[in-house]
Amino acid sequence: MNVTAPALTPTSRVLTWCVHLLFTGLLVLAAVRAVAGNLPLTGAIVAVAVACGAVYAAGPFLPRVRTSRWAAAAWLGAVSAGWLVLIVLTPDGIWVAFPLYFLQLHLLPRRAGPVAVTATALAAITAFAAHQGSLSPAVAIGPALGAAVAVAVVRGYQALYRESEQRRHLIDELTVTRADLAEAQHTAGVLAERERLAREIHDTLAQGLSSIQLLLRAAERSLPETPAKAAGYVDQARHAAADNLAEARRFVAALSPPALDDTTLAGALERLCATTSTRHRITARFHGTGDPVPLPTAHEVALLRIAQAALANTVRHAEASTAEMTLSHLGDHVALDIVDNGTGFDPTGLPEPDPQGGGFRGFGLAAMRARATALGGTLTIESAPGRGTALAACLPLPQPASTRAEAGP
Repeated sequence: MNVTAPALTPTSRVLTWCVHLLFTGLLVLAAVRAVAGNLPLTGAIVAVAVACGAVYAAGPFLPRVRTSRWAAAAWLGAVSAGWLVLIVLTPDGIWVAFPLYFLQLHLLPRRAGPVAVTATALAAITAFAAHQGSLSPAVAIGPALGAAVAVAVVRGYQALYRESEQRRHLIDELTVTRADLAEAQHTAGVLAERERLAREIHDTLAQGLSSIQLLLRAAERSLPETPAKAAGYVDQARHAAADNLAEARRFVAALSPPALDDTTLAGALERLCATTSTRHRITARFHGTGDPVPLPTAHEVALLRIAQAALANTVRHAEASTAEMTLSHLGDHVALDIVDNGTGFDPTGLPEPDPQGGGFRGFGLAAMRARATALGGTLTIESAPGRGTALAACLPLPQPASTRAEAGP
C-alpha cells in the first residue's frame, strides 16, 4: 500500500487494492476455518482476526501514516503484533505473512525492509513448525518462497518506477530544452530580420532620402538667382521621392527592387549610373564584360544594393568627379567593381557604425560586406587618402544540377 508516496500511478493503485483484498481475504479465511472447524479457541481467533483487520483498515485513514515513515512503521508494527498473536492461535494465520511482506518492503526503509521480511518469514516458519509438531523442508518452503517472491516483485516494481521517473524527468527536460531552443531560434530570427531591415533601409530608403536632401539643398542655393535651375533640382528630387516611394512599397511587400522589374541587372546598374550623373555633380559610367548569364534573384538584389550604397557613399563623402562601374561575368562567378577618383580614405581607420550617421559611418560597408558574405562571396576595398577608392564585390554562381551530379562521384 503506497501510504507515503505523493501520488499513485494506475499500476501502484491496482497493486494497493490487491494487497488490501489479499490481507482481508486471508484474515476472513482464518476466522471462517476456525468457526467451521469448531476449534477450542474459535472465539479468540475470530476476535484477533477482527482486531487485526480493524487496525489494518485504520491505517489509510490516519494522516500521519500517509505522510510520516515513522508513523507508517508504527502502524505496521501494530498490524504485525496482531498477526503474531493470530499465528500463535491458528496455523491458518500464517498465510497473512505474504501481504505483510509487501507492506514491509514498501513502507520501511530500503535496508530495513528485507530485515523485517526475514524476521516475518522466520516467525511464520517457527509458528508453522510448532503447530505441526516438527520442522521439515516442506514447512519452511512456503513462507520462504513467499518472501523471495515478494522481494523480487517489489524490487522489480521499484526499478520500473525509477526508470519511469527518469524517463519522465528526461521528457520534462527535453520539453524545456525544446521550448528554450524555439525561443532562441525565434530570437535569432528576430535579430536576423532586424539586421536585414537595417541593411534594406540603409541601402534604399536612407540613401534615397539623402539624395532628395542633397537635391533640395542644391535647389535652395540656386534661389533666387537661377529659378530655372532650382526647378530642375526640385523636379529631380520629386522623381527621387517617387522612386523611394516605390522602394518603400516593394520593401513592405518583401519583393525584389523595382529597378529590376523590367530589366536585367546590367540595365538596372546602367540606369543607376545615369540617374546618379543626372542628379549629382559626378559622372558615373557603367561597363559590362563577359558573356551575360541569368543570375539568381538574390545575387541581382545583392549586387544592385551594393552598387547603390557604394555610389551613395561616393556622392556624399568622396568629392569625386567620376565613378566607373564594371559588371563582369567570369564563368563561375560574377564581380562588381566601382572605382572613383575622390579623396579616398583609410579603410583601417573607420569609426564604429553609428546608426544616426550615414555612409561609411553608418551601415554602409558593414551592410555591403554582409550581403556579399551571405551569398558566399567577398567584398574588398582599396583606398588611401587622396588616391580615390576601389570597391570589388565577387559572388560565386550556383552550379547547375547536372554539374553537381557529375562532380558528386
